[in-house]
Amino acid sequence: MGYHQPVLLDESIEGLAIDPDGIYVDATFGGGGHTKVILEKLKSGKLFGFDQDEDVLANLGFIKNPLFTFIPVNFRYMKKYLRLNGVNSVDGILADLGVSSHQIDTPNRGFSTRFDAELDMRMDQKADLTAKKIINTYDEASLQEIFGKYGEIRNAKTLASAIIKTRHYRPINTVSQFKESIGHLVPKRRPNKYFAQVFQALRIEVNQEMKALEALLLQSEDLISVGGRLVVISYHSLEDRLVKNFINKGVVQGELRKDFFGNPLRPFNPLVKKPVTATPLELESNPRSRSAKLRIAERI
Repeated sequence: MGYHQPVLLDESIEGLAIDPDGIYVDATFGGGGHTKVILEKLKSGKLFGFDQDEDVLANLGFIKNPLFTFIPVNFRYMKKYLRLNGVNSVDGILADLGVSSHQIDTPNRGFSTRFDAELDMRMDQKADLTAKKIINTYDEASLQEIFGKYGEIRNAKTLASAIIKTRHYRPINTVSQFKESIGHLVPKRRPNKYFAQVFQALRIEVNQEMKALEALLLQSEDLISVGGRLVVISYHSLEDRLVKNFINKGVVQGELRKDFFGNPLRPFNPLVKKPVTATPLELESNPRSRSAKLRIAERI
């Protein structure tokens, strides 16, 4: 497998309903899988790709197309950088959220429980905040909140307390040290799921993923022209809930907005009632697609 095998590729490209002369955004360039297919469908249009991970620069070589512009920043700054490139509106935005196969499979990035490495987990390797910093400096209440909110860990309070006790005697710097410090709390049934939830919580906090997603969704309302498409692939319930709420209600949190006459004030019309998921064939070839949920909406 290469840098990253794109998930729900055909379904997401179809969801964009690409106009050959339109302007599009691939908010998560990664291995360039989605970008490559979008470019094949453009004639005089433009495509802007965003990604904050320096490792993706190695994937730019195979894309030699004057219609493509790569912008090496987090998609939360999309509106600003599109305007710097003279673009005020687009015909579609595609976001494939979550961590890439490359990031998971590169041991020294610290994303996976399979390798012993420093607790890093930064998607932007120039950022200051790492998982190690969180584990060793956050207070107990903050740790409990992160694990409870982003990992949906039931024993988040006990977990936070165990981390505080361990680091009182020695720092927790590596994946193995961390797993050892919380090993007595891990359920004997499905231990891998527990560790996955814990690591997910840390990764979300390190990369401020939920705040970035909120920014993306809110900016999409301003950027996507009427009839344009918003296509988002999420990988856990927190992301999917946020995307669903925004598409159905026009807000990332809270109740549906209404005008003076009680009519809904939502900027998008959902085009799929239930999220699109991977086919059995894709699940067989790419097991990481099993948790993917695709939502498609049209600007109204």
